[in-house]
Amino acid sequence: MGKLVAIILSAIFVMCCGSQVMSDAIDHRYKAGDLVPLYANKVGPFSNPSETYCYFDLPFCSPDYVKEKKETLGEVLNGDCLVNAPYKLEFRIDKDSQVACRKNLTREEVIQFRTAIKRDYYFQMYYDDLPIWGFLGRIDRLGTAVPNDRFFLFMHVHFDIFFNKDRVIEVSSHVDYTHVVDLTEDRELLVEFIYNVNWKETKIPFEKRMEKYLQSSFLPHHLDIHWSAIMNSCITVLILTGCFVTFYMRVLKKDFMERTYNEVLTDDQEEKGWKYILGDVFRYPNHRSLIAAVLGSGTQLFILTILIMILGLVGVFYPYNRGNLLMALVFIYAITSGIVGYSSTTFYHQLEGTNWVRNLLFAGCLFSGPLLFTFCLLQTVAISYKANAALPFGTILVLVLLLTFVAFPLLVLGGIVGKNNQTEFQAPCHTTKCPRDIPPLRWYRGVLPQMALAGILPFAVVYTELYYIFASVWGHRIYTIYSILFVVFIILLIATALVTVALTYFQLAAEDHQWWWRWLRVLFTFVGLTYNDCAATSFTLG
Repeated sequence: MGKLVAIILSAIFVMCCGSQVMSDAIDHRYKAGDLVPLYANKVGPFSNPSETYCYFDLPFCSPDYVKEKKETLGEVLNGDCLVNAPYKLEFRIDKDSQVACRKNLTREEVIQFRTAIKRDYYFQMYYDDLPIWGFLGRIDRLGTAVPNDRFFLFMHVHFDIFFNKDRVIEVSSHVDYTHVVDLTEDRELLVEFIYNVNWKETKIPFEKRMEKYLQSSFLPHHLDIHWSAIMNSCITVLILTGCFVTFYMRVLKKDFMERTYNEVLTDDQEEKGWKYILGDVFRYPNHRSLIAAVLGSGTQLFILTILIMILGLVGVFYPYNRGNLLMALVFIYAITSGIVGYSSTTFYHQLEGTNWVRNLLFAGCLFSGPLLFTFCLLQTVAISYKANAALPFGTILVLVLLLTFVAFPLLVLGGIVGKNNQTEFQAPCHTTKCPRDIPPLRWYRGVLPQMALAGILPFAVVYTELYYIFASVWGHRIYTIYSILFVVFIILLIATALVTVALTYFQLAAEDHQWWWRWLRVLFTFVGLTYNDCAATSFTLG
């Protein structure tokens, strides 16, 4: 079993490393005058990074021959649309006011550019796998009234490129604010796109060229705040652990002592609390198939999160590798489908379930079903907006084949192994035939108050990290500090375990023996927070 896990991890690691996006020159070494590949990727409003379109969806002048880069599965899932740009940037060749192209813009194209400038559109390119950003134009607001605004399109781009011997180390771009064209009026225009190239030598080695983007993700004072929040969370968990351990030692010790010294009860003595429902605690829950399917899906998502964090810690998901995280999520989810079948089928048989095939199919569809519905909804919206987030038919076919010939067979295989290795549920105490009536409970012991209480503490220890993650999802910040994320994940595990044990004890002490689903509702909070951490990060590397 250990060898199998090692082989799976090695395969995932090789798959992710081998799928890193490379330029046409695989070794990234060039001679003076060599054409270094420059790919135009996407454009979109700066306020909404999730809404992106292909670069030439706007009426830029295109090269004589538009060549689309062969993309990996991760790049397609990430919504990349890489084509060769109209600018020619040869290695170590400076250029001054070089004309890229000239184009006559029609009235419709002027309106299209003006709408993009009004929405603060930016463009993204990649030069030797290094990202370049820039805005399309600017707005001069001459007054409070909107009709007085004037829209200008940038036509002159400056590229500053740093090199070390025969390698490209850094690239940046800025525009000439004086070289613009006025797009305020709906009329035809002749636009001339010009660019400058300035090469500079640097001593930064090629192996450290990505550190710039690691450092730009979080400023130094942000890192201080980050680590301070983590320390506060650790202290909170330590205090909570001490309080809970002290409480458990006193209360449980008292309960066990009373149980030991009062084995023979007198007529006027009566059991109270969890001792009163000792014969009902391990009574099988309602909806056995559903609870087994939930347990199997949760186990898969938990292992998927751990594997993603391991890959992040070893440096597989470096900034702007364009889609490796998404591709890793897809492949790991397919490979770990056997865990769903094994976990759900084993637990279902322990609960004396009979229809294990239906339970297996239910477990396989419990997470993938809503996920498929959400994908279809988002795909429809993306197609209606003509955004490049819409997956092409070929990619959808690849995903369907992956789920059909990898995920489903592993799901069935895991279910068969779980059925053959079934073990009988060994309850530590005898279960009575007739369940006891549950006494009326106070309002704060209901399902919703308990769910809210169970979510407050885990959320309190991870809310700072969630802020940075969602700032990456809905902003342009890059999340790269997987070490901090892993520490927060461990803290979340401890906090969830403590809260789960505490609330389960309080429920049993209130003589409520229907704890199975209440326990899973508490864990739903943990799974939700954990999966949000993992899935949200997948949007930050685009």
